[in-house]
Amino acid sequence: MSEQRTSSGGRIGGEGRDAAACLKLANDSHRSGNGPAAIGWLKRVTQFGDDFVSWQSAASLLARVRETHTPPAKRTVKVALLGSYTTAQMASLLPLAALAFDMDLEVYEGPYGAYRQEIINSIGPLYEADPDFVVIAVHEGEVAFPQIGGKPEDLDAELSRWTSLWDILKQRVSARIIQHNIAIRPDSPIGHVAASLEGSRYRMLQDLNSRLGLEAGERVAILDCERLASLIGKRRWFDDRYWYFSKQGVSLEALPLLVRHTAALIAAELGLTRKCVVVDLDNTLWGGVIGEDDLSGIRLGDGPHGEAFVAFQEYLLELKRRGILLAVCSKNNEMDARLPFERHPDMRIKLDDVAVFLANWAPKPENLTTIAERLNIGLDALVFVDDDPVEREIVRLSLPEVAVIRLPDDPAYYVRAVSESLLFEARLFTQEDAQRTEQYRARAQIAELESSASTLEEFYTSLEMRAEIAPIDGFHLPRVVQLIGKTNQFNLTTRRHSRATVEAFLADQEYVHLYLKLRDRFADHGLVGVLIARRIGDLLDIDTWLLSCRAIGRTAEAAMLGGLVVEAQMRGCTRLRGTYIPTTKNAVVSDLFSRFGFRLVEEQARKTVWECDVAALDPSGSQFIERVVGRDDAEVA
Repeated sequence: MSEQRTSSGGRIGGEGRDAAACLKLANDSHRSGNGPAAIGWLKRVTQFGDDFVSWQSAASLLARVRETHTPPAKRTVKVALLGSYTTAQMASLLPLAALAFDMDLEVYEGPYGAYRQEIINSIGPLYEADPDFVVIAVHEGEVAFPQIGGKPEDLDAELSRWTSLWDILKQRVSARIIQHNIAIRPDSPIGHVAASLEGSRYRMLQDLNSRLGLEAGERVAILDCERLASLIGKRRWFDDRYWYFSKQGVSLEALPLLVRHTAALIAAELGLTRKCVVVDLDNTLWGGVIGEDDLSGIRLGDGPHGEAFVAFQEYLLELKRRGILLAVCSKNNEMDARLPFERHPDMRIKLDDVAVFLANWAPKPENLTTIAERLNIGLDALVFVDDDPVEREIVRLSLPEVAVIRLPDDPAYYVRAVSESLLFEARLFTQEDAQRTEQYRARAQIAELESSASTLEEFYTSLEMRAEIAPIDGFHLPRVVQLIGKTNQFNLTTRRHSRATVEAFLADQEYVHLYLKLRDRFADHGLVGVLIARRIGDLLDIDTWLLSCRAIGRTAEAAMLGGLVVEAQMRGCTRLRGTYIPTTKNAVVSDLFSRFGFRLVEEQARKTVWECDVAALDPSGSQFIERVVGRDDAEVA
């Protein structure tokens, strides 16, 4: 592959570079005044492992670059970091880790060991910082369990101490909470008996972690430090020298790992994780080249390599089951490429598992663009997995929005590479997530039907759409919060309400709240729409109005507005008011209010406000969507 020069004079070509080389290129770019190039190279540094010295150098350079250049980001996020140990190094590394998830992080670091005081003090700097997230980073020394002889009431008291802090935060700020749980030290003075001795500190710490997870539910995100410490090795996680010298509760060697996972969890809370994994075939899903080795010659199932490829396919299927789309992008003859899916006995992934299948000789960036278009998602929702480093680098250069995973040479480590990318971190799991592949495949069928219909009215009628519109309840709340957190295109205000805020809306009689579920003759698309409005006298003011991208262009917005009109009439409201706040992604709804006959009443640089008389709107909604009474999902579940 020929090399390409950056605007700063550095060469890009192949994956032979390491963190040191990327740091040098970042420094060169910064000195030449090319901030965007410097940020790009600093982002690459974090992809070459978790070496603390490299991360520290990159974080220091990023701080200097940010003085003149703001990192390109989907979201700018304010994070408050409160710790029971020294967190200065963690605070400096977090903005660097955030680059991998397209976030620009501003970090407020609380004083050493003062996390409780910061939370309790209602007029302190924590609340002045007005954070979007509060990260509570604590170590085992904060837990006052004895080595032996602990009692159930000790566990209850410790649990209450943490949940009371969560409650205080929830009352005072709308910030989302990330709680680090307890990494348990391995040096128990009573040895292995601690695992079987009721009331031992070891057992009680395990129980505390479990209870914290249960109590957190969906209101608090738990970062599992105990799992991370086991992943890296507890001898590497704990280094008492750092504690004695500087009260560092996590070794410097382990900090990049902890910081990456913290950033990934923040991204998941914001709906910034990726939606689709696009895989190559030859030497990626199976060993060998199907066009040359034939069906009997590829490595799949038998032997160490064959078993590794099967394990990788099974891992991808698990991603698919929790809502990640699976697509194929391969340079191959299509008939050859489909053969293993149809006939190989050890092939775990079947054609029905694949949302889009492209096997041809077109350049892979071109095919990736086609995949995104067919799925109606952005390139920034794709993750590309290919064994060929040249193809990976071509995609990086051509489509920088696409995340590219560096696969190791040995397929035994493919699962680890995808897992440790943290690009698919999940915060919630809903019924709609499990059905996502079928819904996107149905979308492709609908697109084909649309192209064959002679008129738009004929197309809408042929879909045989049915909608359920009803007040939001506890059963549907997780999906509603998920949509509010990640919907960008059809979203009038893009206000990112937390679960606690939405719960407050549901409890307030002055708020009208509706969800929309949509079905057609191809698929049940699940809960795809949310509308929340506040009653102010005779006016209903629309706070949030959004539709999932799978429902855009289906007249579902008319059905939702009809539902709101009915609610307004029931409450004696005579006017509706709505606000449009433009973003880089929601231009599709820029004329929504005017299309429905709303009149412009206020225009500012960053928003427009619209009003309409309720009497002028049709409460029946869309003529192409039948409103039905849905089943009791809570009862079914």
